[in-house]
Amino acid sequence: MDTGGRSGAADDVASRDRTDAPAPEPSGIWSRRHRVTTLGSTGLVFLTAFEALAVTTVMPLVSRDLDGEALYALAFSAPLAVSIVGMVAAGGSADRHGPLRALIAAIALFALGLLCAGLAPGMLVLLLGRALQGLGSGAITVALYVLVARAYPDSLHPRIFGAFAAAWVLPSLIGPVVAGLVAEHWSWRWVFLGVLALVPITAAAVLPAARAASGLNPDAARMRVAPLLLASAAATGVLAVGALAGAPSPATVPAVLGLVVVILLTVRPLLPPGTLVARRGMPSVLLARAAVAAAFFGAEVYLPYLLIERDGISPAVAGVTLTGAALSWAAASNLQARLGERASHERIVLVGVSAVAVTVALVLAATLAGWPPPVLFAAWVLGGAGMGLAFPRFSTLVLARAPESERGFASSAMATAEAVAGALVLAVSGLVVAGLATAGGTASFAAAFAIATGVAITAVLFALRMRR
Repeated sequence: MDTGGRSGAADDVASRDRTDAPAPEPSGIWSRRHRVTTLGSTGLVFLTAFEALAVTTVMPLVSRDLDGEALYALAFSAPLAVSIVGMVAAGGSADRHGPLRALIAAIALFALGLLCAGLAPGMLVLLLGRALQGLGSGAITVALYVLVARAYPDSLHPRIFGAFAAAWVLPSLIGPVVAGLVAEHWSWRWVFLGVLALVPITAAAVLPAARAASGLNPDAARMRVAPLLLASAAATGVLAVGALAGAPSPATVPAVLGLVVVILLTVRPLLPPGTLVARRGMPSVLLARAAVAAAFFGAEVYLPYLLIERDGISPAVAGVTLTGAALSWAAASNLQARLGERASHERIVLVGVSAVAVTVALVLAATLAGWPPPVLFAAWVLGGAGMGLAFPRFSTLVLARAPESERGFASSAMATAEAVAGALVLAVSGLVVAGLATAGGTASFAAAFAIATGVAITAVLFALRMRR
């Protein structure tokens, strides 16, 4: 019996099976394969978030030094509005060519904006720098989403988006303090120039993966001028709404309503079909995310203000409320990442969105009933946890449901819807608060929280329509 021959043949087969077997999936986003990409991409998210939050601390000094008090609000609304153009441009480019081109242009624009702001001789140059930062940061967000879709397996998407959430939350803990110390001991200019020095490091970490994930996709549509023109028109409308909300008059309300209609008409082609009528599936995913973000941040703007005005709490102590929410946001993001696919994306999103709706309703009730600050703190911690659960899964859902050739478009649509919804809710709240300012007491705050509650409930209704 030729047992040796059969044994040799079996060994050959086993050897071929071992050779042909696919390599095991990487263990996580910090595995050797993904470690550098994760560091670079989360580093970019951290820098854009730090700049957005740190500027809040130093802008009073900036406007005073540059004689730009009249343009103070525009320094915040301009980056948000212009980011819409960056999102749309990056989405089209990334679908067609991959994330490399969009990411290089976005990082360059963000860095140029930091340089302009840091060296600005006057407020107009600083506004130009802030606009360039918004253009770059909006494009960075979309390009990174496409990079995630191409460089990481689907099973790791909740984890990498959880890391993005943590990278966004961390600056809310340290950004304002660090910016204040830098401005106090050196100059506010280093808040911009210091971040600029870190941009090349993060770029060097993330661009190799972007290059590997890039290449012409013939199935994707060519980049067209029309979407950019529509995005520019929407950005202009958002800026105009913000300017009107800051200067209320009898003609403001009809003017804002007219601008809202114009904005919706210009944004409609930039979103998936059926978004504005809340069609089931992807459109409702985008609307739920936009609505819950608008509700959460629309209420957050007024929460410290309420604690300072009603309860006489110092700004530093009032800020602890936001810090608690930032910590719970990071913890919940980590929890949803650990859950992985054991819980469906839709279920986790619904739980998170519902938690935010309960939170904003509690804040409204606490304002009307005069409940003490610890209640508001506890409620806002719950809201942060809700956002931490929902936001990474929103991003995962969008990438999972978009065809490969349209992931850039889907990512830009998600970010565009969020930016527009947030700006409009803030504008409407600002108008109502300004109109009730003479009423005294907490009426104006209650009105702002009532608007946020209504938007949050709407987000829950959209979340119920996410399944196709």
